[in-house]
Amino acid sequence: MATRADYKTTWNELSQTPEDAFLYVGGTRDETELDATAVHAVNVIRATVGINPTDEMVEIGCGVGRVGKGLSPLVKDWIGCDASGSMVDHANRRLVDFTNARAIEVSGHDLKPLADASADVVYSTVVFMHLDEWDRYRYVQEAFRVLRPGGRFWCDNISLTTDNGWKYFEQHCTAFEPMARPTHIAKCSTPQELTVYLQRAGFTQVQTRERDLWVDAWGVKPS
Repeated sequence: MATRADYKTTWNELSQTPEDAFLYVGGTRDETELDATAVHAVNVIRATVGINPTDEMVEIGCGVGRVGKGLSPLVKDWIGCDASGSMVDHANRRLVDFTNARAIEVSGHDLKPLADASADVVYSTVVFMHLDEWDRYRYVQEAFRVLRPGGRFWCDNISLTTDNGWKYFEQHCTAFEPMARPTHIAKCSTPQELTVYLQRAGFTQVQTRERDLWVDAWGVKPS
């Protein structure tokens, strides 16, 4: 049985078919509905770190390319990284019409295939909830490495400190017996946690905001 930190095994098992993969990354088995869910994520990225046509973007935990499909027409280059080879295959099939977009398989704990200082934006959405805290921080560190000076990073997670975030947390307290919790069960963050990760990794101009269920955090790699 996979452990929580064995992200590759967990997400390969959850993405055996495109429809199952869609469900676990976007909450729907319908591709049209999946595409529609990306609009909000694109708008949040635009409102936090911005989207420029010259940007080379990297996504941590791209899944089936849900957000990448919405971003690719807006940027110079988009690379999606995912621990699951199955997810990567689904993503590349969905992105086949975009010559500037591709998904690659990574270990699940780093972005080692990507060169230092090779991206303008690194982001991760609806992913930190599935990671252990140490791996959240490791990906923030990796984002810092991959970004060029002046590059921007954004991430989100379910917030422990909003009313709806706390409700979500309480529901998951009783949803499963401790030994029956699925390896991908979502875990929350606080604004303070994400702020510490970004600051300790070296980011400046670090900001957070809460919005209903979610907390966003973003910052800039010093020039």
